[in-house]
Amino acid sequence: MAEPLFYRKHVFVCTNQRPPDDLRGSCAMKGSVALRNYMKDRAKQLGLEDVRINNAGCLDRCELGPSVVIYPEGVWYTAKTKADMDEILERHVVRGEIVERLLMPAKAPAA
Repeated sequence: MAEPLFYRKHVFVCTNQRPPDDLRGSCAMKGSVALRNYMKDRAKQLGLEDVRINNAGCLDRCELGPSVVIYPEGVWYTAKTKADMDEILERHVVRGEIVERLLMPAKAPAA
């Protein structure tokens, strides 16, 4: 019999930082550290004790970021604002809905 999950949801926010001249950019340069800190604080305020918000090293999607991935579902989001983080917390983490408008595309749009 499988052990129960320690966390109901595990949210990873990329905080990778590349050099400023890197063509892909980095999630940290797009504000992901502050967004992760905000999401972590909001999760505590909402009493989501069974949810873990973590920073992650490179998730290899920085050109599409700030990158957020939620497990156990493996759903990837691009979250650029505190409002995006609030929507992900409220809709996906609390209610179990996919936030379609924030889903990360499979690849970066052509330049």
